[in-house]
Amino acid sequence: MLGAAGLCARAALRSGSGLVTVGIPKSLNLILHKKLPDEIMTKPLPETVDKSLSLSAFSEIKAFLKKVDVLAIGPGLSQNKSTQRLIRKLVITDYTPIVIDADGLNALVGNLRKFCGIKILTPHPGEMARLLRTKSRIIQKQRKDIAKAFAKKYNCIVVLKGNRTVVADYRGQVYINHTGNPGMATAGSGDVLTGIIAGLLAQGLKTFESAKYAVYLHGLAGDLAAREKNQLGLIASDIIENIPKAIIKCS
Repeated sequence: MLGAAGLCARAALRSGSGLVTVGIPKSLNLILHKKLPDEIMTKPLPETVDKSLSLSAFSEIKAFLKKVDVLAIGPGLSQNKSTQRLIRKLVITDYTPIVIDADGLNALVGNLRKFCGIKILTPHPGEMARLLRTKSRIIQKQRKDIAKAFAKKYNCIVVLKGNRTVVADYRGQVYINHTGNPGMATAGSGDVLTGIIAGLLAQGLKTFESAKYAVYLHGLAGDLAAREKNQLGLIASDIIENIPKAIIKCS
């Protein structure tokens, strides 16, 4: 899913990241490079036969991470077994601040105790249900309590997405967001949020603050976009284009 990676990268750039590089299976590099703004770089990496990132890319990624401030992992990666093994290996061995979303979360199902710790996880209710091996409706009934308990148990920061997104950390801090609108329940919106969190982390904000402010900015950018486009026609790219306006509004 090249679009997911592209949306995440564009959002990170619009949120203040000085440099953004997308790790991409080598055979797809040219395709993605043509789709991205000139300001975003790509890094071709070893791939599987399914054209997803391969476990054999680990050493190259690990070396590259020495030069970066934050890693966002998950959007568009697929659930290929080799790719999932790569995700788990990166998450357990790297000390760079990490934002984990989408297929990054799917790779952690059944492995939470081993792979969590001072990282930001951004599940929607369905992904949280998979992580906890329960039902989405149960998650939705106890959003705040579940996010708070999860963060404490697994020593991480949780961003439980949805109406009134909940941000909880391992110390018991909780923030419930009040920006955003139903039009943001559109493909790619979560990828945009991941990029915003990464962009704020890259500028030196603490993990909980980055998650909290990113959720607020994401919702505010969505509200500004909805005023221009209307909620029904809102797409993820509209949210990205309104991130600078949301930042100005908050300054």
